[in-house]
Amino acid sequence: MLMIRSSRRLLIGAIAAVAGLFGGCASLDEVGSSRLDLVKQRGELLCGVSGKIPGFSFLSAEGTYTGLDVDICRAMAAAFLGDADKVQYRPLTAPERFTALRSGEIDLLSRNTTHTLSRDAEGGNGVGFAPVVFHDGQGLIVPADSGVATLADLNGKAICVGSGTTTEQNLNDVFASKGIPYTPIKYQDLNQVVGGYLQGRCQAMTSDRSQLAAARSGFDEPNAHVILEDRLSKEPLAPAVVGGDQRFVDATTWVIYALIEAEERGITQANLDRQLRAAEADPTQGALRRFLGVDAGLGRKLGLPDDFVVQAIRATGNYGEIYNRHLGPQSPVAIPRGANRLAVDGGLMIAPPFT
Repeated sequence: MLMIRSSRRLLIGAIAAVAGLFGGCASLDEVGSSRLDLVKQRGELLCGVSGKIPGFSFLSAEGTYTGLDVDICRAMAAAFLGDADKVQYRPLTAPERFTALRSGEIDLLSRNTTHTLSRDAEGGNGVGFAPVVFHDGQGLIVPADSGVATLADLNGKAICVGSGTTTEQNLNDVFASKGIPYTPIKYQDLNQVVGGYLQGRCQAMTSDRSQLAAARSGFDEPNAHVILEDRLSKEPLAPAVVGGDQRFVDATTWVIYALIEAEERGITQANLDRQLRAAEADPTQGALRRFLGVDAGLGRKLGLPDDFVVQAIRATGNYGEIYNRHLGPQSPVAIPRGANRLAVDGGLMIAPPFT
């Protein structure tokens, strides 16, 4: 029944998206060869998110979306349209997300999605990935009093997992390679996975470690559950657009890089205007002037305004600010930055030169 409802909702969404395009007298052929042109003509970015993962994309009781993935959508809208609020969010389950992207129901997928060969390749899902915005790894959570400390302790146990995900495949690959039998209990989305685990339908739950931490933060007794030390995979999470659209891939790619570069340069929401004035007043600051669009050229190469970096930073701050706001030590879902630190600080986040 869940699959039927999800498929029906996707079909309706796809029809509505197409109707909206034609009803607004705009199709991809009419406005240009890239979906970036369609976003500009529409004046709104359609962004696919989860809406159920605290710290990444979560829909509050007041109807507001927040999280790292949401701020990525906002930064894109600011860079493309000059207004971070010009976003329409579409909550999607994991099985729905690539269909929604291919059908045109969404322009951008910013939904804790792992960049893999099969998803990237034309012979697979054929989507175009932007740079990684969160380096993660798959883990397992168990009741603290369960006596389970390693994967071997889960021999013959039931494990709750999201269907149609790399999580499901990784779980099977790792347990099969170690010769550990288990029973997968599959659900459509993380909320259902969590519900099954808390109701005792399985002895462990698996997902990206970030999602496990986010889920545990909402438990009645968070300390009654532990995330095992074992890592089942590496999970580089990245936004994605429809494949074959190089202009749109380029635009999304360099907005992400701009957020990372801004942190490395120490440019924040608070000091942006001061940095901009300094660049405008000093013609010797060539690299900074290009980065902030004072010297024209870089934005135009992407089909964006030359001040696209300024617009993005003004809307969301740099990458570090986004991370700290939603996942930092003072946030409800505190996840140490680890690999998500800047490369200069020993992490993996780095941007190519803006030249």
